[in-house]
Amino acid sequence: MGKSRGRCKKYRWRGIAFRLGMLWMLALGCVCIAGELSGKWNFSKWRENNRLFTREQAVEVTADGNFIKWVDFNVTDEAMEAAYNFDVDTYKDEIHLNWIELLAYVAAKTGGTFDKNSVRQIEDAAKKLQESKSTVEELTKDMEYYDYYLEAYTAVLGGMTGEFTLGGKHYYGLKAFSPIAKGFDYSHYDDFGSARSYGYSRPHLGHDMMGLIGTPIIAVESGYVEALGWNQYGGWRIGIRSFDGKRYYYYAHLRQNYPYAEGLEEGSVVTAGDVIGYMGHTGYSAKENVNNIKTVHLHWGLQLIFDESQKESDNEIWVDCYALSKFLYRNRCEVEKIGDSREWRRTVPMTDPAVEAYKKKIEHRTQ
Repeated sequence: MGKSRGRCKKYRWRGIAFRLGMLWMLALGCVCIAGELSGKWNFSKWRENNRLFTREQAVEVTADGNFIKWVDFNVTDEAMEAAYNFDVDTYKDEIHLNWIELLAYVAAKTGGTFDKNSVRQIEDAAKKLQESKSTVEELTKDMEYYDYYLEAYTAVLGGMTGEFTLGGKHYYGLKAFSPIAKGFDYSHYDDFGSARSYGYSRPHLGHDMMGLIGTPIIAVESGYVEALGWNQYGGWRIGIRSFDGKRYYYYAHLRQNYPYAEGLEEGSVVTAGDVIGYMGHTGYSAKENVNNIKTVHLHWGLQLIFDESQKESDNEIWVDCYALSKFLYRNRCEVEKIGDSREWRRTVPMTDPAVEAYKKKIEHRTQ
């Protein structure tokens, strides 16, 4: 009798567990259906100010039209290297491959994920294009988000390649530079998004490169100085805007007492590779010229601006520069010290057509 009651109780609990399991599965099914109907399960997600955005929401409709709301730049330096080499190698060929198009193709194919297979995917696409077996339009015609990635990656990399003159010789290729001068050692790791607590709790929206005080800091891309001076978070800092307005380069924690290259001021036009300042550890102080940062380093950040409302707002877009820093290592500017001063300058002069075009534009405005 006791065994019979025990079996009945066991079966009764099994029945309850089964019904609870069915209810849970039904509830999960309802959630999945709701997600499908709303489209939220169909898109990758972006995080901004602790809010999640789907890829669909990354392009926001405003009174002024559409502009990109968020970008995750997850391109590896190996992928950038492979795509860039195809671009340069085919520059004078009948079919010139565009490295940003190749990267956007892979991103649209994988949902923005780059891994060990990305280089092979770039090579496969490049082969089809070079052998005229396909065109970019044909390769991407069924890719819903190719245009998004093309615009986003063009915003990141658009000013980094082109024609230029270096030491009197004409070139096509990478005209962007590592932010650390050639011959100066540094260490770094991917610290984008790590916690910061001075002033208020926030993520680290830049890339730190640790080195020695006085290390010459280099302009990554040509542009004009939009901000210069003291900031309690970044210490002595420089903000340089690209000529197309899409990129804002932020260089922070510069040297105490002598942070900037001589003559640099707001409005100055700089050429990629120019010395713009010197590494230090200023910042974390409302008082100017204070070394409150423990480790000597350069913090450099890259903000993307698709609409001016994003410039200084809760909708700022900063991208991870770790892989980009590794890619730019191939192009480090050689510098030399000026006499007995603390000043350094590049050893080989460079002429960037983008600089010349901007100066003519400014002259035209003032006439």
